[in-house]
Amino acid sequence: MSSTPTDGELKARHRAMWASGDYASMVETWITPLGPVLVEACGIGPGMRVLDVGAGSGNASIPAAERGAAVVASDLTPELLEAGRRRAGGVELEWKEADAERLPFEDEGFDVVLSCIGAMFAPHHQDVADELIRVCRPGGTIGLLHWTPEGMIGALFRTMGPFAAPPPPGAQPPPLWGSEDHLQALFGDRITFTTRERRVLEITAFQRPLDYREHFKELYGPTIAVFANANRNGRAQELDEALAKFCYEWNLGTDEQARFEHEYLLAIGTRA
Repeated sequence: MSSTPTDGELKARHRAMWASGDYASMVETWITPLGPVLVEACGIGPGMRVLDVGAGSGNASIPAAERGAAVVASDLTPELLEAGRRRAGGVELEWKEADAERLPFEDEGFDVVLSCIGAMFAPHHQDVADELIRVCRPGGTIGLLHWTPEGMIGALFRTMGPFAAPPPPGAQPPPLWGSEDHLQALFGDRITFTTRERRVLEITAFQRPLDYREHFKELYGPTIAVFANANRNGRAQELDEALAKFCYEWNLGTDEQARFEHEYLLAIGTRA
């Protein structure tokens, strides 16, 4: 069997996974602050050519366009791009369906290539890193903002891992993109990093700790996919209990007002 059909099936599953939830609602609930953080760190301004990889519903693309940049928001999932078009209102930018591992853009075509909690979900990390380099002009900026392996989202993926379907050959865990060592291994001397800083996003959108679990079960594509697999294997209740324990362990607030902290890595570099 050739690798092409297998890869095509993998991409189709990824599209279906992200379309199954409502990631745009998650963005509006608690992720919104991160896009402007990345745009500011990249120094985006008028006239710059900007590519957002794994743009989702435009959390970084829209504020970049609001600064006067010529922005292309690219994502594998058409439903997320459509949600982004609705969110953008009168802000002008281009929305393009694209695979982060095989970007349909010319070499060295962008001044800034960025990804805000997006590129990390493509399974083959080296392929993505190579594409980010390829489409960025020499001397251009590559900006990344992704959850860390040690933070709460990294722990969430470890909690869900035993209940998930086996990953495809060669796939790597998404939170590795939040590891300084992993980024260095992916990019080597092709990028000179000027910023590699761990920060925390405080989450106070949930009243009770278990509201966090229900939010992810309802809206987050990866969690929905894991629950579907657990249900097929008669382990849905076990997963529910594991996530309940997770929520209480990571809650820094009270039972009446939950507070969580999501650690992320902000990495900004210049392409050689």
